[in-house]
Parts: sequence; structure tokens; C-alpha cells
Amino acid sequence: MIKKLLPFFALFIITQTISFAQIDWTANKKSIESSIKKHEKALIKISDAIWSHAEVALEEYKSSKVLADYAEKNGFDVERGVAGMPTAFIASYGKGSPRIGILGEFDANAGISQKLKPEKEALIEGAPGHGCGHNLFGTASLGAAIAIKELIQKKKLKGTIVFYGTPAEETIFGKVWFAREGLFNDLDVCMDWHPSDNIEASTQSSKALIDFRVKYTGNTAHASADPWNGYSAVDAMELFTTGINYYREHVKPTTRIHYQIEKAGDVVNVVPDYAQIWVRVRENDRESLSTVYERVKKIAAGGAIMAEVEHEISLISGIYEILPNRRGAAVVQTNFELLGPLKYSPSETKYAKAIQKATNKPQVGMDGEIYPMRETLPAQGGSTDVGDVSQLVPTVRLSTPAAPKDAPWHSWAVVACTGMSIGHKGMLHASKALGMTMVDIFEDQKLVKEIKAEYNERKGNSRYEPMIPPGPPPIKR
Repeated sequence: MIKKLLPFFALFIITQTISFAQIDWTANKKSIESSIKKHEKALIKISDAIWSHAEVALEEYKSSKVLADYAEKNGFDVERGVAGMPTAFIASYGKGSPRIGILGEFDANAGISQKLKPEKEALIEGAPGHGCGHNLFGTASLGAAIAIKELIQKKKLKGTIVFYGTPAEETIFGKVWFAREGLFNDLDVCMDWHPSDNIEASTQSSKALIDFRVKYTGNTAHASADPWNGYSAVDAMELFTTGINYYREHVKPTTRIHYQIEKAGDVVNVVPDYAQIWVRVRENDRESLSTVYERVKKIAAGGAIMAEVEHEISLISGIYEILPNRRGAAVVQTNFELLGPLKYSPSETKYAKAIQKATNKPQVGMDGEIYPMRETLPAQGGSTDVGDVSQLVPTVRLSTPAAPKDAPWHSWAVVACTGMSIGHKGMLHASKALGMTMVDIFEDQKLVKEIKAEYNERKGNSRYEPMIPPGPPPIKR
């Protein structure tokens, strides 16, 4: 009997799912979709302009301007040059609560310029490229913010929408400077998204990170005639890196240590009197990070002692781990399910598979499917200054595909997609999901309280202290 009823039950569930989906497509959510559609050509134009500008951290003058100008054109109050960064801005509209923020990045990665083709070929040799999709990031977020602004303007929603134009995510972590200025403190909830290779309501954390530079200063001498009179700064640096690499055996599996040698003498026949190395340490949380950082600083000092040179350690920046918010992610998940999966044309699939072939990945094309929410696991992968925002305000996050499945990020393979239709599709999908989720948050004070309750539970009694040096950001110009 039960087996006979199974088809009926299946049909009932499908019918009810469709019915609920229709009910959940409220007038305000339909307005979000209509707004994104109305601004679609402009958003793609803005995204492609930022892709072409491909400006690196703190040099995003054109990219920042095109976003800020469009926000201003659409009725936002725009404050430029905030937090001591000329390319940072805040665009806001409305009054009162809830006060919902949305993050937007726009900096490129150095040295990965790429043409819009599925084989590696630089557009401009050695120039930057958008291998993390930040040309899509800021644009999609602004599109969602504009859609919400239009609903507030029509008195369909009450509250304030705040768009944060945040530069330098790839280097000094610009949001930390915003955080130090207290620019997130008055938010009820903050929205964030990032281009990826799949659709996901984000439930994962990230690694805390600290960036610092070690400088060694010794005494020069002729490397053959009188090397005994030289005190090599490079010797000290090499001893330091050797110490780091021996230390790797004794750290937790969650620890990551990277370094880049920036300066190591000029000529082979002179004992070098100066060396410089950029070091990055990561761990799953701020407390564990501090333990590793203190040990690595001692190793740096040990290198100086053994080579009998002076050394100086200077903090560049640091970021916290993300505090996930599953309650907010559940709302994102519902809206992804309302929107449905992303579909790709045969030419887009062919393009994606060509990139996968070129990067030795399985040739499966794009992944636009919707999967269940993942269990929140210990942090894996990278780091982001969104972590600092999440330490100050409940942060709801999502991702949409902007590159082929398993494509290597921060590489030409992603740059090849972020300036064409594959990237555009992911961007517009993200914009809709962000806007629809914000509609839910604006309309439901109970939901806001639930999101905040989870944030408070995860944060506990920990106190946020920005991990950046005193003074203004290191602006090059």
C-alpha cells in the first residue's frame, strides 16, 4: 500500500514546492529581479570597465569612481575617500533601522593579465588582471543595493541601505581600516558575496592571517678579497627561512606560513648589507594565530643573532577569521532555490571545458546547480578581510559561479571568464540573490533578531582589536 502511495506523495511534494515558491515570490522580490534586469546593461558595462582598468590595491581610482558615480547617479549619498583611502567610499540611502550594509570590492591581482580566450595569453604582459572576480563583486553588490534603494524610495521597505566600496582586499585588507574607523558599527546586518565556481549559501569560516615584513641590516664587504669583514643580511634571511621550514614539522595541520623574498643583495661579489622578506602566517582563529606569529618572530631574531646583523619587524596588516551565520545562510538558500539553477549555452560550456583542459582539470564545464547547505567545518582555504566585518556585525554571505569548476583562482583562467558572459551570469545571479535576501531581512524584525542571536553566540566574550599598524594606510601616490 505504501509503495502504491509513493508516486502520489512525490507529486504532492512537487506540487506544494511549486506552490510555496510562487507564494514566496513576493511583490518586493519580483521588484528586485525587475530592477536588476533594468540595470543589467549598465551593470555589465561597469563590470567590464573595471575588468579593463584592472587596478591593484589602493590604485583603483578609475574602478572606484565608476562605482561611486553610478551610486550617486541612482540617488545615493556618497562619501568618498573614507578611512584614509582615496579609493574607498560609502554610498547610503534611507533612514532608520534596520540598517543593512553590503560589501563591494574592486581591486585586481598583479601580473595575471589575460585576453578573453580560453588559452593563456596576456592582454598586456606583466599587467594586473581580475583573477578573483572583484570587477563582478562590487558591481553585483551595487546592483542589489540600488534595487533595495528603489523599494525604500517607493516606501515598500523601511530602513537604510549602505554600500561599502572597499579597496585593497588582496594586500593590506582595506576593510580593517574601515573597521578601525568604526564604519560598520551601526549596522544591523551586513551582506557579502564572492565569485566562485558554484552556487552556495556560505556557511564556512576562513583563516585568520597576519602579514609582516622582516628587514635585516649588516655590513658590506668584498665577497672574495675580505669576506671576513662582511656581515651578511642575506645570511640572516636564509637562516630565518630555514628556521621557518624546520618549524613546519611542529605546527598544527591548520597552520599556513608563506614568504616572499623581496630584496637579497644586488651583485654576487659583494657581501649584501640589506635583505627584506615579506611573511604571511595563517591559522583558524586569532588566538592560534598569535601563538605561531610569536614563534616566527623569535626565529627571525635567531637568524639575526647567528649572522650578527640587525633586524626589524614591521606589521603590514592582519585579519580575523569569519564568523559564519547559518540563520542568514538559510535565507540565502531559500532565495537561491527560488531563482533556480544557472544554465549555460553550448558556447559557454565549450569555453569552460577548454579552460579546464588547459589547466589540467576534469572537463566538466560550469556548475550552476543548487546544493543543500553544507555543515560548518573548521576553516580551510584562504583568508579575507570580511572576517573583520563579521567580528563586528552579523555577516550573511553567498557565492555564485564566475569560472569553470575547479579553475585555479588568482590565475589567467579566472581572468578569462570575469570579463565575459560566464562572469556576467554569475554577477547578475548574485545581485538578485543578495537583493532578495535583503528584502527578507528588511521585512522581518524577528529574522534580524535571530541572525543577531547566532552572531552573539559565536562571538561570545571575545573583543575585536584591529591588527593593523598605527597611522594612515600605506598609500603609494
